[in-house]
Amino acid sequence: MTRILILDYGMGNLRSVEKAFERVGAEVSIASDAARASRADGLVLPGVGAFPRAMERVTELGLDRLLSERLDAGTPVLGICLGFELLFESSDELGGAEGLGLLAGEVSGLDAPGLKVPHIGWEPVRWRVASELTEGIDEGTPFYFVHGFAPRPGDPGDVLGVAEHGTSFVCAVARPPLYGFQFHPEKSSAAGLRLLSNFVRVCAEVLV
Repeated sequence: MTRILILDYGMGNLRSVEKAFERVGAEVSIASDAARASRADGLVLPGVGAFPRAMERVTELGLDRLLSERLDAGTPVLGICLGFELLFESSDELGGAEGLGLLAGEVSGLDAPGLKVPHIGWEPVRWRVASELTEGIDEGTPFYFVHGFAPRPGDPGDVLGVAEHGTSFVCAVARPPLYGFQFHPEKSSAAGLRLLSNFVRVCAEVLV
């Protein structure tokens, strides 16, 4: 059974992510130590809240080094919501903070004049490129969002999917073995579970 480790840095409801991965047949655990991460077939960085505080916690726990090491070793990593934003170089939220720098680009507030921010609700996602993570998921399938910020990737080749709230924003990236979603797949019904199932399959294939 494919072993998925959800990284715990104290920000977010990790149980819902855990339950979703269990539903797609993964062996799931929640931890923040390097020993358990080294035994996992795939790592997940979820999160909700403010970017600067999240990076403080990630750095305090040494998860920045851990993620870089596991990526260098070829272990698939998935960032979700705030965890997705942390993958980039920086954010201007609450005065700004540096991110993990695993992907080029900055995170900034949504440009949505006349619309409510944070953006909460379902939006269709348009895939920009083919990916093993989107296999079996139609173009324009809606996913569930809760966010007020979004990244502006420095490399267009990293963009996997986009959505709209006032203007278009990047909501999914893929630079294997690194992936990220701004939306919540664990709250996005059958399509979200299919994405997670596809991620688990990618993790299993790395072992072969």
